Amino acid sequence: MSKLIGPFKEILTLSRTPEKGALADSSLDIIKNGGVLIEGKKILEVGDFNDLRKNDVTIEEIEGSHVLLPGFIDCHTHLVWGGTRARDYTLRMSGESYEKILEQGGGIFDSVEKTRAATKEELKTGLIKRAKRHLKDGITTIEVKSGYGLDVENELKILEVVKNAKGDIEADLIPTCLAAHVCPKEFTNKKEFLEYLEKELLPKLIEKDLANRVDIFVEPSAFPVEIAKDYMSAAKKLGFDLTIHADQFHTGGSQIAVELGARSADHLEASTEMEVEILAKSDTVAVALPGASIGLGMQFTPARKLLDAGASLAISTDWNPGSGPMGDLLVQAAILGIYEKLSSAEIFSGITFRAANALGLNDRGRLAEGMKADMIAFPVDDYREILYNQGKIKPDMVWKNGKQI
Repeated sequence: MSKLIGPFKEILTLSRTPEKGALADSSLDIIKNGGVLIEGKKILEVGDFNDLRKNDVTIEEIEGSHVLLPGFIDCHTHLVWGGTRARDYTLRMSGESYEKILEQGGGIFDSVEKTRAATKEELKTGLIKRAKRHLKDGITTIEVKSGYGLDVENELKILEVVKNAKGDIEADLIPTCLAAHVCPKEFTNKKEFLEYLEKELLPKLIEKDLANRVDIFVEPSAFPVEIAKDYMSAAKKLGFDLTIHADQFHTGGSQIAVELGARSADHLEASTEMEVEILAKSDTVAVALPGASIGLGMQFTPARKLLDAGASLAISTDWNPGSGPMGDLLVQAAILGIYEKLSSAEIFSGITFRAANALGLNDRGRLAEGMKADMIAFPVDDYREILYNQGKIKPDMVWKNGKQI
């Protein structure tokens, strides 16, 4: 039998909100005194609660004033790691450069060493803990990257942890292989390392069904444009979806992303007018990562310029042990919004259906017929209260696939 959930003071369906470009709040589809009719894991109808209750349905009545939105989607995280980088963060606050921190044994290689040393169970425990916190905050779909293994054995270990954790967490975990995070100490030649990944790792991902997405960090200090493009082209030929860490400190990555038809180009803090225009003319989603800007004390992604140029903008946490340890999507989106002058419609779209597009998922992120019944309710009577409180008000009800968690 169908189930009717409601009534909600307001429902933001985002059902007709455009895929790309700037958005005014007048574009929001808001249903007053609304309800959601669900059959199994899917939405049948969204509309006036009293009209929907005339059907022969089971009613799940909501008490008090609530605003309902689609479940949030975090399309860029690094949730599997060992150890901590609190020492690094303290050194950064005191003004120490990243290079100096590396010389003192910190930085990404500290996480690599601790992740390699951790057991699968230890890594799985950490992943589940973080994913459950995300789910409690209303994030029902979570992308999870590897990248702290940097060799075949340990990259497979991380992605196996993600696969094995799926049965222990209600949120959907979307794995991405970021073995090309940086060049490990065992290799002195970056091109040879990428060739090693292409021949030894990527086929195993297909064989073991561990990931259908591949990522790379395009930077002169990580992987320069010319060799990054060859590696990602090879991954595309193998059938992988692509996403790229692009334009964080230097430009070049977003252009590769567009040329190769990547799902998304993420970071973009260094993007200039040229990169903004290239992204706006493409179907590649621009992903802003305000958590990294906050963690590193640097400029934000030019979100306003991207939207005004016509790009599709998603917002994600970059939750990781080094540059983005906060991992609070709503807080970060609210902060980005006030600095970049984003509308509520632009922010909510960026953490729902536009983030879903960055993952190649077209079955979530909107409250409409046929979509997954992933929904979150906030204890407020006006949707504007959510961002006004800068992320401190969290949802007090979360539904995943139609089931309240």
